[in-house]
Amino acid sequence: MPLTHPKILTLDDFSAVKHALPKQYRLVFTNGCYDILHPGHVDLLQRARAQGDGLILGLNSDASVRRIKGEVAGPKRPLNSQDERAFVLAGLGCVDFVVIFDEDTPLELIRAVRPQVLVKGGDWPVSAIVGREVVEADGGQVLSLPLLPGYSTTGLIERILKG
Repeated sequence: MPLTHPKILTLDDFSAVKHALPKQYRLVFTNGCYDILHPGHVDLLQRARAQGDGLILGLNSDASVRRIKGEVAGPKRPLNSQDERAFVLAGLGCVDFVVIFDEDTPLELIRAVRPQVLVKGGDWPVSAIVGREVVEADGGQVLSLPLLPGYSTTGLIERILKG
């Protein structure tokens, strides 16, 4: 049975939904792989959502995860497929929309979505956040929110492998 959820949209579907949103709707955007969801992810997503009226999550496709995770981890990641990851993320109350993208960065998705707020985790300085120029040019806000200490997908995988 395919994993579907009404929050999982194509970019075209999201564009139609966005067009119907109230003019004052403050859209927040974040992105990532979200291979194995952990408390650090949920904390960041909840705080991102608190920055506006709705949160759109750009989810890296399986192919883009393999490319951006590099030669060492690339073939082994993602552990969960894009459909599985999208389904789990769509189940979170703080996530309003999930759009899967295949590029290595979310720049084209950000250009299409035009969020008022762009959020990444604190491991990204604002100056290095992809899409910053697009959002700031539209008068929007770009935030690097502190990460919840002690949580990472890589650390979780290492703990699992150590038993």
